Amino acid sequence: MIEIATDPAHQDVTVGVSARDLPDRLPVLPLRETVPLPDSLTPLAIGQERSVQLVNDVLAGDRTLVMVASRKPELDTPGPEDLYEVGVVGQVARMLKVPDGTLRILVQGQQRVRIDEWVRETPYLVGAISPLPDQVEETPQLTALTRNVQETFNTIVEEVPYLPEELQLAVANIEDPSALTHLITGSLRLKTEEKQELLEEPDVAKRLRRLSEILARELEVISIGSEIQSQVQSELDKNQREYVLRQQLEAIRKELGEFDESAAEAGQLRERLAALRLPDDVRKQAERELKRLEALPPQAAEHGVIRTYLEWIAELPWDTSTEDNLDLVHAREILDADHYDIEQVKDRILEFLAVRKLMGDKAATNPSGSIICFVGPPGVGKTSLGRSIARALGRSFQRVSAGGMRDESEIRGHRRTYIGAMPGTIIRSVRDAGSNNPLLMIDEIDKMGSDWRGDPSSAMLEVLDPEQNASFRDHYLDVPFDLSKVMFITTANTLDTIPGPLRDRMEVIQLAGYTEDEKLQIAKRYLVPRQIERNGLKKSWIAISDAALRAVIADYTREAGVRNLEREIGTICRKVARQIAEADGDGKVKKVSVGEDRARELLGRQRFFSEQQRRTRVPGVATGLAWTPVGGDVLFVEWRAMEGSGKLVITGQLGDVMRESAQAALSHVRGRRAELAPDLADDWFATHDLHVHVPAGAIPKDGPSAGITMATALVSLLTGRPVRDDVAMTGEVTLTGQVLPIGGLKEKALAAQRHGVRTVVAPLRNEADTEEIAEHLRKQLDFRFVGELDEVLEIALEPAKATRR
Repeated sequence: MIEIATDPAHQDVTVGVSARDLPDRLPVLPLRETVPLPDSLTPLAIGQERSVQLVNDVLAGDRTLVMVASRKPELDTPGPEDLYEVGVVGQVARMLKVPDGTLRILVQGQQRVRIDEWVRETPYLVGAISPLPDQVEETPQLTALTRNVQETFNTIVEEVPYLPEELQLAVANIEDPSALTHLITGSLRLKTEEKQELLEEPDVAKRLRRLSEILARELEVISIGSEIQSQVQSELDKNQREYVLRQQLEAIRKELGEFDESAAEAGQLRERLAALRLPDDVRKQAERELKRLEALPPQAAEHGVIRTYLEWIAELPWDTSTEDNLDLVHAREILDADHYDIEQVKDRILEFLAVRKLMGDKAATNPSGSIICFVGPPGVGKTSLGRSIARALGRSFQRVSAGGMRDESEIRGHRRTYIGAMPGTIIRSVRDAGSNNPLLMIDEIDKMGSDWRGDPSSAMLEVLDPEQNASFRDHYLDVPFDLSKVMFITTANTLDTIPGPLRDRMEVIQLAGYTEDEKLQIAKRYLVPRQIERNGLKKSWIAISDAALRAVIADYTREAGVRNLEREIGTICRKVARQIAEADGDGKVKKVSVGEDRARELLGRQRFFSEQQRRTRVPGVATGLAWTPVGGDVLFVEWRAMEGSGKLVITGQLGDVMRESAQAALSHVRGRRAELAPDLADDWFATHDLHVHVPAGAIPKDGPSAGITMATALVSLLTGRPVRDDVAMTGEVTLTGQVLPIGGLKEKALAAQRHGVRTVVAPLRNEADTEEIAEHLRKQLDFRFVGELDEVLEIALEPAKATRR
């Protein structure tokens, strides 16, 4: 084991050791982080077995050994290759046995020697040695080096507290330059390598020069440390003086009965800000404004502006976060409890949570998280889905309505130069949430506008970009605020009005409307209990049958969502509540059962009717399916012929694309007149005008998906064969009669189901889209996928009964 010196500072010996001849070989005692020096006393602690045996053998003999420093102090039992070659011969002057079994010895350093070879390694190291005497040449340069070393060391002794002042006297009294180097080397806290370098140098002049460089370096380090200490002490004295003066000023004001409200407000703000872990740049800005506040009188106009600004800084949750609950089973239970069906949407939300769970701590700093955008018609539960996600995660929920927002300052806030300035809606929502990682739902993002005040959708780009929002800068705060921890969810009815760059930052999840069966289940599970509670009723007072709910769904509402359905259920509950409140009795309430007839009686006349049979009974009328921002819907295309000169009239507020579809359908049918309507005269189109009309003329319509509907209605008119009343169709038609794919098949299928349609004709290339449609809806509808117009005519037209001119 390497032996350790009990005192790193060697003690100088004033009594010389008598010279004697050295033996050829001596036992070698390795030292850890200690370099032995000639003419020095080295106290050592001996604990390892081989070292104890070495000391015992030495004490039994001439008490002489060699001390050598180790190159690898981390080794307990170093070998010959782990030791330096130059060491010091020492004589054990004193030995003390300690009760724990270790030895304490005091070794008198004598001559410097070199280990030429290793004679033995067991039971302890023994080496062959040769003396390494000093090389001294008395020159003026040697004298100058000696004096320089003495003066520098004396300066260091004056600056360093761990060096006793007696060393100055000892250094001044040493005339031997070599002994001087040993004394100073042993007194300083130098690295082992540097001490060993000085020990191995035989030339005293070179040794003094090297020691002079080390002393100059140490003096510079001491000087820098003293300067740092002086600066720290000065700052402490300044702060302490300011604190004492403030305490005295406060005591004087109390004694005089004076109270400075402005100072009290500033003090409270200072305490609130000090309790927050603010970013460095924010703290500098707050401290700057706080000093201005303290310097301004309360009557100054800017006093209130600065105070409000600092209050906003203090109220924001800079370092307050909520811990996410990423239990997927818990999240699934909440989603199922709050929402019926929409399995694809629930699965996507659970995938989003699963990714955050697997990422762990990286999710807070990873900027690649996507922004979810729920797109669907009104009333399908987009906003309530956001609330459910927040509840599943355990996050605070805040909703921001972007509908009608036209001012960029609504997002970024107003600068403090304006009267009544305040932060934008994003920062206000984070403040209201009370945490820096809430779930922030931006509702109706497709309804943002722009005017001369700016474009809020452009300002929203930074908010919804995970790569940028970590340093979102509100105009009012004018300091960066980290929005990267906020979970953003947006909602929209349509993607068409959302600018491309903003849409590119969001992952779109489509929510279609509900089928009648889904609406029935939603009404039974959520809407009826909620309306019973909101109208002061109890579940034991009212019962609404399934037949009544189906009647309300089919005859009193026609929507993709369930918002109007809930209103009608609320109407029933209010009327029943009035009936119960007006009833005479002994306080016991009789349960009111609402069946289909009772529901119709409470709601009044039927509002919606199935028009397929009535509208398509006449040839020239076909039922089409359309997509709208509020869900799918049906539309009727009507053709009428009259004597004329071959003109085409198009009405019904049709857009350019839909007008072109009508022209394309006419051109295709006219080109195939002989095949599709062989009974018509050759000049029939030249002697007749055609009028195509799409009812609900007050509603603008556009899109190519009514192409096959127009062509089918025209063929129906020309052949006199009515279109089947249980068939609705959608698809774009070309001049050659091919049927091209369309979008929104799921929404159109739901509209067909709501209107009693049983057969849906759609393009062949849309067949894969049926996977998005619920299985029970696919069973209720007969989907026919076609690639040519002839297939549509074969499915949709009634069999020919008579020839028509």
